[in-house]
Amino acid sequence: MSKKNNQDKLLIFALGGVGEIGKNMYVVQYANDIVVVDAGLKFPEEDMLGIDIVIPDITYLTENRDKVRGILITHGHEDHIGGLPYVLKHLNVPVYGTKLTLGLIEGKLKEAGLLGETKRILINAESELQLGSITASFFKTNHSIPDSVGVCLDTPEGTVVHTGDFKFDHTPVNNQYADLQRIADIGKRGVLALLSDSTNAERPGFTPSESMIGPELEDIFRKSPQRVVVATFASNVHRIQQVINAAMATRRKIAVVGRSMVNVVTIASELGYLDIPEGMIIEPEEVNKMAADRVVVLSTGSQGEPMSALTRMARNTHRKIDIMPGDTVIIAATPIPGNERYVGRTVDELMRLGANVIYGPGSISGVHVSGHGSQEELKLMINLIRPKFFIPIHGEFRMLRSHALLGESVGIEKENIFLVDNGDTVEFQGGNARKGNKVPAGNVLIDGLGVGDVGNIVLRDRKLLSQDGILVVVVTLSKQDGAILSGPDIISRGFVYVRESEGLLEEANRIVTSTLHKLMNDNVNEWASLKTNVKDALGRFLYEQTRRRPMILPIIMEV
Repeated sequence: MSKKNNQDKLLIFALGGVGEIGKNMYVVQYANDIVVVDAGLKFPEEDMLGIDIVIPDITYLTENRDKVRGILITHGHEDHIGGLPYVLKHLNVPVYGTKLTLGLIEGKLKEAGLLGETKRILINAESELQLGSITASFFKTNHSIPDSVGVCLDTPEGTVVHTGDFKFDHTPVNNQYADLQRIADIGKRGVLALLSDSTNAERPGFTPSESMIGPELEDIFRKSPQRVVVATFASNVHRIQQVINAAMATRRKIAVVGRSMVNVVTIASELGYLDIPEGMIIEPEEVNKMAADRVVVLSTGSQGEPMSALTRMARNTHRKIDIMPGDTVIIAATPIPGNERYVGRTVDELMRLGANVIYGPGSISGVHVSGHGSQEELKLMINLIRPKFFIPIHGEFRMLRSHALLGESVGIEKENIFLVDNGDTVEFQGGNARKGNKVPAGNVLIDGLGVGDVGNIVLRDRKLLSQDGILVVVVTLSKQDGAILSGPDIISRGFVYVRESEGLLEEANRIVTSTLHKLMNDNVNEWASLKTNVKDALGRFLYEQTRRRPMILPIIMEV
């Protein structure tokens, strides 16, 4: 470890993952050494029309690319690895992860054409890395995916601990226990700052063990007279294993549908994280050929995503599998905030087809438990680590606030707890901490192949088009005297039904004509002025008549 310079300071900040669910990316910097923890994505909010995914703004990292020593990945969920293919195109640095995590990452990099040029380094809970002046080590945690780790970063200014997503599951499905001893040993050495998962900070008590799901699934499988469809997160490998176990116990075969589910099952089984008996998996085409009480369909779509396998089944548009009356559909996940409406719509459509749908949080249905620790587990983590300073991360602001209050309740001084937004830095020097300067942070929107080319103005236009439609006004003017040679022709899309609004459009036509004549008489012939005046006059008229504000697009040609 390099010697400490009195001018150097430690910076900690998030480029994503605080004040929101998903898009996790955290930065720890000491002097000229930067370590990044996670590089996730989040799915678009309702007002992000046409956007596929959202990733963090990495302007700060690209501007300081020579200082970035590597990206440490805590586990293989999309909100922690999904941004890597986009980040690594601009920031070619080593990526460190556990066996399953790297397996899932490699699948993404292969699709993006980055596998050959990205350095991937396998780590485990015993690994120690020297990343410039920062030493990284790891500790085992429990989560809803195997091979999850927390990160310990020793810097010249002090030790920083990042928990990753965690719970304390004392009866884990894969018998990989959280390393409480190691976590306590890190705490005994002295920890400057703790960054801890806040997802369930509002939920009292303890999060139930994942192992309680297995008996529930088996019971449902036995009682279901026909096929069973189970929808869950593709990356919830523990849940997938329990579906396999329940299917085996009830002598059912499994068909896997949904691209991401097929990918995860393939990778996890190849790497030894799923135990799938020989002959258990069947092709989707075989489902209709087998007795209905001998089949389980394992599917994506637990969040009601429009193009997911379950949603297409619910709409009778899936090419290979139809939902039949009497089928049982289990949605083994809790809706991410904002997705409740999509899930509810899918449940309604499944029920219309005659399916028996089992959904809702674990206390209601018994088929889902969270992968995140509740209040008592969060307090236990703080008590094991005993940090001087505390920064709640990973969650919406109300969750961060609840976590901060938990920190106070177990003895952390209020002034030593930092509630920050993405881009807010916390500076540490000489054992003291304060809020520092803000760094660039925000959303980069991915639409198709476009990365960051859709911004607020484009989204505003899309919203306007979706609300009030568009009017295109086409006019051809004479180059010699400015006379109208043809038009105005008005084309309406999404504004009014043309056949029932002929009078309105005729009057709009007249207003455009009179506006252009007046401008010509006043010797106004610049295209920009002509277009602006036409838009203003037509916009006023249409608002008076309809109380709508369609997008007006004048097209003026000269011949």
